[in-house]
Amino acid sequence: MRIRWLALPAAVALLVFAVPALCQMPETLPLSQVKAGMKGYARTIFAGSEIETVELEVMGVLPNLLGPKQDIIIVKLVGGKAEFTGVAGGMSGSPVYLDGKLAGALSLRFGLFSKEPLAGVTPIQNMLEANVPDARVPVQRATAEPSHSEGTEAPLAVSRTFAVPADFSRDSGLSAGAFLTPIDMPLAFSGFHPATLQQFRGEFSALGMVSTHGGTVPPQPEDARIEPGSMVGMVLMQGDLSLQAGCTVTAIVEGRVFVCGHPFFGHGNVEMPMSRGHVVTTLASAMASTKIMNSGGTIGTFTQDRLTAVMGRLGSTPRLIPVELKISSPAGEKNFRFEMIEHPKFTPLLLSIAAFNGLVSNTAYSEGMTFRLTGGIEIQNHSTVQLQNFFAPTDQLIPDGMSVAAAAQSVFARVYTNPYERVKIERVRLQVEAMPERRVSVIENAWSEKSEVSPGETIKVKVQLRPYRGLPEMQEVPITIPPQASRGTLRILVSGSETLNQMSRFISSGPQARLAGLEQLIKMMNRERRNSQLYVTLLQPTPTLLLEEKELPNAPLSQIQVLDQRRTPGSSLLLRESTAGEWSWPMERVIVGQFSITISVR
Repeated sequence: MRIRWLALPAAVALLVFAVPALCQMPETLPLSQVKAGMKGYARTIFAGSEIETVELEVMGVLPNLLGPKQDIIIVKLVGGKAEFTGVAGGMSGSPVYLDGKLAGALSLRFGLFSKEPLAGVTPIQNMLEANVPDARVPVQRATAEPSHSEGTEAPLAVSRTFAVPADFSRDSGLSAGAFLTPIDMPLAFSGFHPATLQQFRGEFSALGMVSTHGGTVPPQPEDARIEPGSMVGMVLMQGDLSLQAGCTVTAIVEGRVFVCGHPFFGHGNVEMPMSRGHVVTTLASAMASTKIMNSGGTIGTFTQDRLTAVMGRLGSTPRLIPVELKISSPAGEKNFRFEMIEHPKFTPLLLSIAAFNGLVSNTAYSEGMTFRLTGGIEIQNHSTVQLQNFFAPTDQLIPDGMSVAAAAQSVFARVYTNPYERVKIERVRLQVEAMPERRVSVIENAWSEKSEVSPGETIKVKVQLRPYRGLPEMQEVPITIPPQASRGTLRILVSGSETLNQMSRFISSGPQARLAGLEQLIKMMNRERRNSQLYVTLLQPTPTLLLEEKELPNAPLSQIQVLDQRRTPGSSLLLRESTAGEWSWPMERVIVGQFSITISVR
């Protein structure tokens, strides 16, 4: 295989790190010519930047292991470092040559605690099929009848195991029940506290990745000079916080880079920055060896994530979402600036990881603190999603900072999973203030100073609140009976925000969302009550019609019947009570619970 580098002036090369490499199609070996006993070699990096040769021998071919016409070549690595490290995480994609021709890439390994360095090889002809573009067309729609089947993303890939045929296991001396699994990919965390890795490693280990500490090194002009056997990174996050997965390059054909030999997440069409990976060392382990890597400059974009390979192109890099995260505590402020990929399934998780890491990496952080989250998510051509809530610690066996992380992830997920249109996040700004006490109060009791009232009269509602491990407190909230109130019974609901928000969330989500578009969803999210407020709601026994994002109290029966005939399925909801008034009182703490009072209008 010949490689011809595109020559650029040194001054330009310092600015353009992803230099397009023009590489001819390597000579390949058809799977039909692969036979047991053939000798060959693989190319990979164990440490530094030197690509080393690993001798191997073909043990056989397992037909249809991954599916119809998805065969796997079984090889045994021979001698040298491979017998010491075994098949290590990060080796996936290492090109395998038989008779001097490219036959495929290391991609699978045999379970854990394997005594011999046996590996599965994805045939090169199957890897090159990853160049086929996705036929799916993103659906942009903002109608009253959103589709929930079009334009959706593929589900997350999970770690899979592939059973080895019993006859092959017997002939190869393998134990009964032997299986193959994709070679783990090292997931390098840079700028992250160990507690963050401990908390979130399970999210990625199920997807075939090993969470490790890693670093970032300054971009260099030669970063784009990759060749088969080089290490590259798949960028999920970069900046003050960096999160990148590593794989080995199998082949470069006309600027297209084929890596891994197995899927990253199996999402089909993707847009992820490609970075240069630098192997620090290969950690040998009887359980599962793995490469330790640093990440260099970005050199291109991964565009396809398929069953048999991940494919990208050298050159330009995709747009990332800029994030500003400020953590305030009695010890001062910390500011983090980073960028993350825009993907409906991973962006919420990445933001959750970043928020949690910002908290636990603060020297003032400790369990038992209350957090105030504020900020906004700026969306192209739409209003900004506002974030504002308190999060008090609990006695559950989870870190207190996870409540903030989960809330940020939930808001992002609600935006991304909307059934109306694809969103483009322009910027995210978050601020978390940590307060060293448990700020939460429970509504224990409530009563009105009068049980009978007149229309237009102002009365006081008294609420008994019990703070955490404190004495009961009394809060008075004045409310006014509407002048048009009719004789009869009214209900006063004293509550925190969660009770009142449940209905709005019900009508804005689920299989039959009752909104007309994304903008209405954002407006409803911004109108949701804050959990640091005490709410007193006056309810009267007349129906309320919830029509899309509008609330129509005291709806007459004739109007309900007309709208019932015209509305689309699931576009409205009828409630048995109407809100006659709502009052709130700022408490600067989390308010939980509810209490009902009944009064009569003369």
